[in-house]
Amino acid sequence: MVDLGTASKHGIDLTRKDEKPSYFIVDQNWEQFTAEEHATWKILYERMSKMLPGYACNEYLKGLQDLNINPDEIPDFRRLSDTLRAKTGWEIVAVPGLIPDKPFFEMLANRQFPAGDFIRTREQLDYIEEPDVFHDAFGHVPLLSNPIFADYLQEYGKAGEKAMKHNCVSRLARLYWYTVEFGLINTPDGLRIYGAGIVSSSGETKFSLEDPSPNRIKFDLKRLLKTKFRYDDYQETYFVIDSFEQLFAETAIDFTPIYETLLSEEQYGPGDVADGDVVIHRGTGEYAAKTTRDRKADLK
Repeated sequence: MVDLGTASKHGIDLTRKDEKPSYFIVDQNWEQFTAEEHATWKILYERMSKMLPGYACNEYLKGLQDLNINPDEIPDFRRLSDTLRAKTGWEIVAVPGLIPDKPFFEMLANRQFPAGDFIRTREQLDYIEEPDVFHDAFGHVPLLSNPIFADYLQEYGKAGEKAMKHNCVSRLARLYWYTVEFGLINTPDGLRIYGAGIVSSSGETKFSLEDPSPNRIKFDLKRLLKTKFRYDDYQETYFVIDSFEQLFAETAIDFTPIYETLLSEEQYGPGDVADGDVVIHRGTGEYAAKTTRDRKADLK
């Protein structure tokens, strides 16, 4: 999943795990983006921005507007960081691909969000395995203007060191996956999306809220940490928070007691419904059953 070709042009070895975060930060070289690349951004932006009202939560939509992330050009991280820093103290730093766990956690703990310095091709409009500038800048960055979510993501980064000591990074990664990437939130207007993996995907935007196949289960931290996920297709389960305040309050804790029991307890598959779940919608599982035979069963 690491784009070694993109990294090599910067002279960066993404397989090295002991480097400080600054080793992986590169110059975005915004001036080097071509007219074709800006046009690709515009296609992606306009497709999603037309779709998201009525699907995305208000906090996300407000962030997109407040940060002036627009269809005309790929965001310049320097200007974007100036605006974001004034709101919540975060900045966007360019990286050449997926980076190792340790520097990733440290960046988040220091309110630095690592974003891809490349954009997908026209042939990859609907899917790209590695996060690019559209996934990161359009999907992730708007919510970083929300003070509570911004604090949540920083606390997540701080939790990384403890997860590494307890050999539970893969479990902590599930929290990121099911919230930051694929989270749903309950609002007075009904369920809405906030996860970057959904808001940057035209297909999963509708699937996550409207398709009968996936489960939609009320957020429970320990239950979530015991739940595997699939990264090669739409999710089989979405966890639903009541508010960002709830998400912050229930995760800004010492995870040690949970880690001490997690490794010996039962794990759940991506589509399982467990005893004690508060089920908002019990999925039919039809989509997963139909596509399993055609895909790799890659679970984390």
